[in-house]
Amino acid sequence: MYLPHHFTADEAAVRDLLARQGAADLVTMTGRGLLATLLPFEYDPEAGEHGSLVGHLARANDQWREPVQGEAMAIVRGPEGYVTPSWYPSKAEHHRVVPTWNYITAHVYGRLVVHNDPAWVAAQLRRLTDRHEAGSAEPWSVDQAPAKFVEARLRAVVGVELVISRIEAKFKLSQNQPRPDVEGVAAGLEARGRAHDAALATAVRTHNPPATATC
Repeated sequence: MYLPHHFTADEAAVRDLLARQGAADLVTMTGRGLLATLLPFEYDPEAGEHGSLVGHLARANDQWREPVQGEAMAIVRGPEGYVTPSWYPSKAEHHRVVPTWNYITAHVYGRLVVHNDPAWVAAQLRRLTDRHEAGSAEPWSVDQAPAKFVEARLRAVVGVELVISRIEAKFKLSQNQPRPDVEGVAAGLEARGRAHDAALATAVRTHNPPATATC
């Protein structure tokens, strides 16, 4: 990953991204070439030295059967969006501005472990479901489905776990812009109101805190 120093993120921000992410692209190099699947993952910070991402694949998906050459990778994304030069106050001063794209992403590398165990998969499905049902007026739980139906579904999937070895994260949030332009970007995102804009505006403000006055 190309990572200029001003777009690096601290460990706490990266852990928060992994804990909040919904789905990520699981990418593996195999004898058949690159394979990729979009999967909902859970982050387990207690697994191994750097934590792990746990999820499941359809048994019919051959990705889990193909031996991985080297490390596997999950591409995790946060909010992202187009930034117009019109939001920069500096545009009116010198016009030396261009469009860009602000985003949060992490490339999570590690060893892919397959869990061909219905009990492991059942526990993972329950955790994943409970996490995403939290806050619903009428949260659904696995126990609401007939037991035989659930058993059949469990036989149709296998568990996967990416045991993390390293993470490359990039938080590109206008940190290389002067303060007035940063404020212009945040305000512009809030006013535009497209998908991810509110979350992206919050991230821009969070990662560009006002300078602390000194005496």
